[in-house]
Amino acid sequence: MSNLAASRATRRDWIGLAVIALPCMLYSMDLTVLNLAVPALSADLRPSSAELLWIVDIYGFLVAGSLITMGTLGDRMGRRKLLMIGAAAFGVASVLAAYSTSSAMLIAARALLGVAGATLAPSTLSLIRNMFHDPHQRTVAISVWIMSYSAGAAIGPVIGGVLLEYFWWGSVFLINVPVMALLLALGPVLLPEFRDPGAGRLDLLSAAQSVASVLTVIYGLKRIAEDGPGWVAALSILVGIAVGAAFLRRQRRLADPLIDLKLFRVPAFSAALAVNVLGFSTCFAAFLFIAQYLQSVIGLSPLEAGLWGLPSALAFVAGSMLTPMIVRRFRPATVIGGGMAVSAAGFVLLALVGDAASPLAMLVTGSVVFSVGLTPVVTLTTDLVLGAAPPERAGAAASMSETSSEFGGALGIAVLGSLVTAVYRSEVAGTLPSGLPTEAAEAARATLGGAVAVAEGLQGPAGAALLEAARAAFAQSFELVSGISAVIAVAIALLAAAMLRRTPAGSGPSGAAGH
Repeated sequence: MSNLAASRATRRDWIGLAVIALPCMLYSMDLTVLNLAVPALSADLRPSSAELLWIVDIYGFLVAGSLITMGTLGDRMGRRKLLMIGAAAFGVASVLAAYSTSSAMLIAARALLGVAGATLAPSTLSLIRNMFHDPHQRTVAISVWIMSYSAGAAIGPVIGGVLLEYFWWGSVFLINVPVMALLLALGPVLLPEFRDPGAGRLDLLSAAQSVASVLTVIYGLKRIAEDGPGWVAALSILVGIAVGAAFLRRQRRLADPLIDLKLFRVPAFSAALAVNVLGFSTCFAAFLFIAQYLQSVIGLSPLEAGLWGLPSALAFVAGSMLTPMIVRRFRPATVIGGGMAVSAAGFVLLALVGDAASPLAMLVTGSVVFSVGLTPVVTLTTDLVLGAAPPERAGAAASMSETSSEFGGALGIAVLGSLVTAVYRSEVAGTLPSGLPTEAAEAARATLGGAVAVAEGLQGPAGAALLEAARAAFAQSFELVSGISAVIAVAIALLAAAMLRRTPAGSGPSGAAGH
């Protein structure tokens, strides 16, 4: 009984959890406000379609590439110390992004944000692993951790909408600064420090390999999206795969690897990572395209679009609060399979938005449905991954969980975003008004935001015709991608049912790895 009591979290731990929620909330806010800012920054900076994709997802790619290194680094140097360093760097990079004067500068600033952001998630999640040893309390803590992301998603569109209504698009990045300042003030006082006393040295070559592998594969995918298949794109993808294979071989030989490959022998661990990659590839892309649809197709202001994004964010919050009870009663295969089936239904509603009597109502309903389905999936997969590792390796395990989530989200934006761009270009090319200047026609063909900006500069029926053609082309590409996302969600449900069928209810995380 005394051991059980000793394993229970203290009041200080729960207060520390509230501090941990700050950077998680900020991260989610940063993503949602950027989605709202896409039309405004497109009109101002005039990025190409490839530059726009880089602006949106370079942050996610560098986070994904750097997470493993940062998680392992936190195990070695101290998770609280790494969190504080990352918070300071994130604040500085946010200022650079806010005052960017070109697409290239904004891409570079977002890249710096990605490296700094890679310190936040593994540090906070690994601190939870060390602060909450009781499995049920840890599930509640992880639910709160995920709920903070949902709260940020709810607050972000409102704050971002107000800022975009009255200020320039760069103002959305400045909201990061006071939040990070608060974290820097409270963190050293309320958060305990944890590090692995037996950790070895950080292998810099492995760190470089993990980043290079991700970025070269994504570069190849982007070249295909921009210019079509070619030898440069194919070579880039092959190089990335080869570097990734070399990285895995090196981990097997190292005494202190960045990734403990033995964890992948645990079925629940492997299934959770696979679900994260596929699940986040659909939801990240959906939120980006929904924000553009609300503003550029339906014609809402940034503030209105932000307010209509609240229901889906609140659905995440409600789902996070209910998840601990659901996880106790049902097997992981049932929770994940059922959740993804509900998400698939939400994506089907999004695919039918063009045929609805009220597109806005259908769009909001679809986003709420897929959000409700996804919430318990995210909580349970995170708990499964974190519980599979011993406490001293919590940083590395947390980094793998977040790597799968971030890489899945970034990959979804790249692949599905490239598909949206390709369909949009194909549909809009034959419907542009005659007599458009070459530069204006190319801008209209490149992105929906570019078409809206060009249409605003035209007078009479030409501008209205261009706007109608661009909106119809984007709507068709949105519906196609939503249908594909529904198919992916069904595939995830079947995968979870097969891989997690032997994991019992209520003890998945703690029993997954036998720790």
